Amino acid sequence: EKQYEPIYRNEQEKVTASGIQNVLHNTSNGVIEFGPVFNKTFLYEIKKLQDRLEMLGKPLSGLEKICFAPMSSSGSAGAESHCAVQSIWGYYNNDETVFNRTAKDREGFSTNYLDRFMKCSQNPYRCLAPYGGPIDPAIALGGFLDANDAKDSHLDGVYQKATAVIITFIIKNHHDEHKLKPALEWESLFLDFMKNWTTHEKPEFLDVAFSAERSVQDQLEEESKSELKTITLSYVIMFLYVSIALGHVKNLSMLLYTSKISLGFGGVVMVLVSVMASAGLFGYIGLPATIITLEVMPFLVLAIGVDNMFIIVQTFQREKRLSGETVEHHIARTLGKVTSSILLTSISETVCFLLGSMSDMPAVKGFALYAAVALFIDFLLQITCFVSLLTLDTKTQNAGLQFISCAKKSTTSRHPSVDDISTNRDVDTRHDLESDNFDPSPSFGVYQFFQTVYIPFLLSKYVRPLVIVAFLLLLSSSIVVIPNIEIGLDKELSVSESSYVYKYFTFLTKYLSMGPPVYFVITEGLNYSDTNVQNAICSSARCDPDSLVATIYSASTWSNKTHIAAPSNSWLDDYFGWSASPEECCKMTESGHFCPHSMMGCDECNLTPNSIGRPNVDSFEKFISFFLKDNPDQFCVKGGHAAYSQAVNLYEYNNRTHVGATHFQTFHTVMRSSKDYYSALIQARSLAENMTQVLQHKLNTTVTVFPYSVFYVFFEQYLTSWKDMFSSLGISLLSIFLVSLVLMGFNLSAACIIVLTIFMTIINIIGFMFWFGISLNALSIVNLVMAIGISVEFCSHFVHSFTNSIHVSSIERVSESLSKTGSSVFSGITLTKFGGIIVLAFARSKIFKIFYFRMYFLIVVFGAMHGLVFLPVLLSYIGPPMNREKYKYYQNKCQEEETTRRMKRLNKKNKSNNKYCHNKNNNNTSIVHNNEDNDKNENYYY
Repeated sequence: EKQYEPIYRNEQEKVTASGIQNVLHNTSNGVIEFGPVFNKTFLYEIKKLQDRLEMLGKPLSGLEKICFAPMSSSGSAGAESHCAVQSIWGYYNNDETVFNRTAKDREGFSTNYLDRFMKCSQNPYRCLAPYGGPIDPAIALGGFLDANDAKDSHLDGVYQKATAVIITFIIKNHHDEHKLKPALEWESLFLDFMKNWTTHEKPEFLDVAFSAERSVQDQLEEESKSELKTITLSYVIMFLYVSIALGHVKNLSMLLYTSKISLGFGGVVMVLVSVMASAGLFGYIGLPATIITLEVMPFLVLAIGVDNMFIIVQTFQREKRLSGETVEHHIARTLGKVTSSILLTSISETVCFLLGSMSDMPAVKGFALYAAVALFIDFLLQITCFVSLLTLDTKTQNAGLQFISCAKKSTTSRHPSVDDISTNRDVDTRHDLESDNFDPSPSFGVYQFFQTVYIPFLLSKYVRPLVIVAFLLLLSSSIVVIPNIEIGLDKELSVSESSYVYKYFTFLTKYLSMGPPVYFVITEGLNYSDTNVQNAICSSARCDPDSLVATIYSASTWSNKTHIAAPSNSWLDDYFGWSASPEECCKMTESGHFCPHSMMGCDECNLTPNSIGRPNVDSFEKFISFFLKDNPDQFCVKGGHAAYSQAVNLYEYNNRTHVGATHFQTFHTVMRSSKDYYSALIQARSLAENMTQVLQHKLNTTVTVFPYSVFYVFFEQYLTSWKDMFSSLGISLLSIFLVSLVLMGFNLSAACIIVLTIFMTIINIIGFMFWFGISLNALSIVNLVMAIGISVEFCSHFVHSFTNSIHVSSIERVSESLSKTGSSVFSGITLTKFGGIIVLAFARSKIFKIFYFRMYFLIVVFGAMHGLVFLPVLLSYIGPPMNREKYKYYQNKCQEEETTRRMKRLNKKNKSNNKYCHNKNNNNTSIVHNNEDNDKNENYYY
């Protein structure tokens, strides 16, 4: 684009007839049937619409100021009639008088506008449009091909079947945003006019779809703004759930005293601060954030942050305060239990995303960097600010105050505070009253359900093997369908069904008859005045049968496979034709400078042909610039200014003109799906590679040929989607394995089990992408990378708890880990995310419904299934053995405490309350834990 200027901008309307019959025309060859768009009344309305569009913005910001005018020497139009407009009315010179002309043929049949159309569509150069160039019928008309037909658009008689008329305004494009501003302003006028005309002025027998170059970007911004309410509602629901679930609301009158609104709000604010800090840091560095990053990252950080919040708060609530213990010491003791687990998951996730930033896919790279920094900042805030907030919240609650307003509870409704209990009650009574004040879990129902129903059921001897078999079958079924997942992102998904752009995309698929242009670019380095070079490129007489232009022609005959719709234009062949007619085309002034062939009083060029009738070396180099300045007309149709002035780069060297880089233009076939687009790219590259090899072999040169089309830059990513996905996921899994291995004391089996469970989770998510209609693209790959981070939360906390349990039996260790860690994970990340995800199902945008609602739903469901169902069963079978050193440590500590208590019994006759240590006469092989409150003294998390 920098070499040849960016591709022009298109403003387009596709108009179809509604309720109009086909048009029958009597000719000497019989009755010919035309499509409904050839109805005279219909075409008159098209003319009115086109005229009004051409007058938009005048006199200050009219179309003539911004349009592409190929016949103008300056490239700018002096009037709107000079603008390149592809429309059927170009065949009639935009003149109703020409349109209404009739005559009689030799057979006595009347000829009219339909006969002129057939003549012009067969040879567009016989009926040049007002701008001075031809009208391509495959661009000006649509709907004349079958839905699955990619060829035959050039055959005689096919265009008369058209069911759509297409008006295309071609606008100059610029890299400079300042120069582009007038075009953007005119496009806004165009869109506003078309919206109003469609709503209030459109005749009933017309149906129209329209789009401007800026439409997709405008609609994406509009969709993002329209979904802001949905996203906000999603986060509000998650915030409300966190605020209530962290507390223990027994009745509505006590809501402000027993809920954790302030704590939940503070935790959510810390998540937002983390996200903004990450965005600010990379914004300062200069790494831009994509829409994908800004939409996915908050979901990830909130999911992980909420999980850590629940683990900290619920562990604190289950840990009873010891006699004389302050709130600060109570929280410090709690952190001693949970910090190592949170550190494990946070470091795993941070390293996972940092290494994930090594991906070649820009969307994944940017997301991974932003997420890594945000998660690490959130971790720091949680172990500092959140802990401080928890301390303040606990103190105000103990004092019977609201944390927000500091309003005091009425004395009639006030329960004894922990401080009251610690000062006025003995130890046993204090435990009883604290049990009244604190539920074993803020999500009491979840905790009780896990202990009394879920754990006994899951760990029964009949259910466990069924779980293993079911998950293996699920894994196998997912692996089978993964190769069938479609790659790409259909353009219709980017906008809502109510959008005018969605209707345009629908019309595009239904009525489009010609694909986007493709340019085969030859790099600089060939001497085009050399006959051998010319023969390797051209397609006229004496050219090689395998020349570049001939190769493109051959590819167009196999368009269903190559996606090349038509032969290419060839400036070289047209230059030969132009130079062969100096009396009509090549003109010069007396001083030897260029003179347009249409100007009177100019001399013929003193062209000297070589032995095969082409310009010799001197003539070729002297007059190539004349050819590229000469406008075509009916007297000299080979003038190259309109078609090739931007296709050939000339440079001066040793006072001679040489041809540098150049391109040959053709068109792709109709593109109806993402697969069509990236398949066309693959075929074009294959064709260009073949051309390169032929040229290098024939000419002993290093020049290369490469294809370019406007959509390549976007669809190129899909050529390596599978590789990018598996490399990103593989790097992430490897980093999690290494971090888990180190932070879990080189417990190899534990690290392997974590990675295996996460791997199965991701494979099942990918497999169900097929069943849920989710294609593979940058957005889904980013979500999969995010899924690894969330899966760490579902797995690592649980495995860490299991490996640090001091039960001998693996079943008992799984049971304990499920009741404590599992219930927190379920009530934390699982239920929180479900509340937020459900709202996304009501989004207007299909992208939100598919890539956010459906994928997030899969991530949470499979994360919970593997973390809370499969992983516990797997650990019950092959979990790492109990830590013997830790078991001995607790045995020795318990014996010391037992000795101390015996001394107290002798001196104070005080009954021991130790629930961990067993008597010497106890025959149990494990330390006994009698109920959910029995972990008040020892650490099961570090």
